[in-house]
Amino acid sequence: MPPARALHVIFCWHMHQPDYRDADGFYSLPWTYLHACKDYADMIAHYEENPLARGVFNFVPVLVEQLQDYTAQFQTGQFRDPLLIALATDDLKTLSREQRHALLEQCFRLDPEHMLNPFPDYRRLHDIYQLMRGDVHEMADYLSVQYIADLVVWYHLAWTGETVRRGSPLLQSLFAKGRGFSQKDRRQLVALLGEIVGGLIPRYRALAEAGRIEISTTPYYHPISPLLLDFSVAREAVADAPLPACPSYPGGTDRARWHLDRAQDSHPLCFGIQAQGVWPAEGGVSTAFVEMLGSAGVRWTASGEGVLAHSLLLSDEDSTPRSRTEYLYRPYRLQGKGPALFFRDDALSDTIGFDYKTWFGHDAVTDFIHKLEAVWRQTEQQKNPIVSIILDGENAWEYYPYNGYYFLSELYKSLTNHPHIQMCTFSDFVSRHPNDVKDLPQLAAGSWVYGSFSTWIGDVAKNRAWDLLCAAKQDVDRHIGARTADQQAEILEQLGRCEGSDWFWWFGDYNPADSVRDFDRLYRLNLRKLYTLMQIPAPESLDEPISHGGGATEAGGAMRRTHTEGY
Repeated sequence: MPPARALHVIFCWHMHQPDYRDADGFYSLPWTYLHACKDYADMIAHYEENPLARGVFNFVPVLVEQLQDYTAQFQTGQFRDPLLIALATDDLKTLSREQRHALLEQCFRLDPEHMLNPFPDYRRLHDIYQLMRGDVHEMADYLSVQYIADLVVWYHLAWTGETVRRGSPLLQSLFAKGRGFSQKDRRQLVALLGEIVGGLIPRYRALAEAGRIEISTTPYYHPISPLLLDFSVAREAVADAPLPACPSYPGGTDRARWHLDRAQDSHPLCFGIQAQGVWPAEGGVSTAFVEMLGSAGVRWTASGEGVLAHSLLLSDEDSTPRSRTEYLYRPYRLQGKGPALFFRDDALSDTIGFDYKTWFGHDAVTDFIHKLEAVWRQTEQQKNPIVSIILDGENAWEYYPYNGYYFLSELYKSLTNHPHIQMCTFSDFVSRHPNDVKDLPQLAAGSWVYGSFSTWIGDVAKNRAWDLLCAAKQDVDRHIGARTADQQAEILEQLGRCEGSDWFWWFGDYNPADSVRDFDRLYRLNLRKLYTLMQIPAPESLDEPISHGGGATEAGGAMRRTHTEGY
């Protein structure tokens, strides 16, 4: 029986990877299947092991598409990912010089504290690499085939989840062996990885069908939809934000609707039912976009705490600051219409995303439960207070011991056994407590990062990227009519890839140089492919990098703290 007055706690784990395929369908970066074998597998395993746990998993359609593509690669053995090609090849002597160099650059891209240093044999390979790093492109030619074999196996071992390791005798034997991995070892590891990746969607779907989790979606290629609709909404949170030279994204309303329609159409094909909720890319909302969600039949959406605070300042005649406990822990509905709006507890969510990684698991869980109990006491005037914990489902765990295994295991057990806490999903809450949804007179446009869109628009590099995209969209509008129906569909699909948010996220000198380089190159390659599909020359401006990076951001730049004050 649920308690008479419970604190409803909703975890929404956002699962997202951009499309890493280049113009030829080869994967430029391996993060989709590596996160699948480590994080997506671990995250569902914790829910499988805790029958009383409830929560929301948000799957971006382009991630699902790539998981399905990898599943097909494992089934056929025809790999289009350089790492898997190396792992699966019968004779590593056949790898080219460029392939060996690429493996050396890739196979140490991880958090060394938790994914390399605990393994002496892997660390030994890294020590050798460090000795020759100053002249790696020359010295790499002298490395033995066995070094390459051990390196590529260890990289994949490091990228397996803790629940996967505990359940796999093969992985346990490979960890124990440590070195001298054979062709048979590599072949067996490939088969296991294929089972993991191929089994993911069915595992999530099974728990959703059992009512234990909810699976939501995001517009297809993860665009910042409010910016597609109107660049000027960026100034609702940052009044003097510089905007691109292009006054607005051409045909942005149709493009935002295209991404939303594609997501809603694809979701039932994978998960069996229509998605009830939409987590907008980066929690990006605006009045126009929320109205679009409502017209599409979306029951709920969500954003960051900063967006709610800005919205209440717009909405309240009395703008005197109020305690966050007075407004944060309830859902809203814009002017009484459309989807229910949930707002993330930024401090609590960021504590999991960034702070607890350095704590002992038990201590972190105890602290988190104490924070929730404080919210329960402070919201005693509410019959059904609700806490929304929303964060990436994959990027934090690399920095936790054992991929967050002990923290997450104890967290779910503590929550499901707590007398005043009830885990649930957004759809469940809307269905059971419709009268607890409060009207919100106005909505300030923004995202879950700082309550603004400054991470995606407003500096020189980001605005230049938008202008390149605007120019490409104008060319699409001029030339698409001369193409066949199939060609038009292919052009619009490629345009969708170019409209994703991740390109704009990474532009900026505050980001790590290697990540900026990778995403800058892939963005310009995607734009070039768009021009190839239109059968017109690409502009020379696509030859020049947009940004170079050089910063050293927390968690490698893949996540952002969304608030600046301590909890």
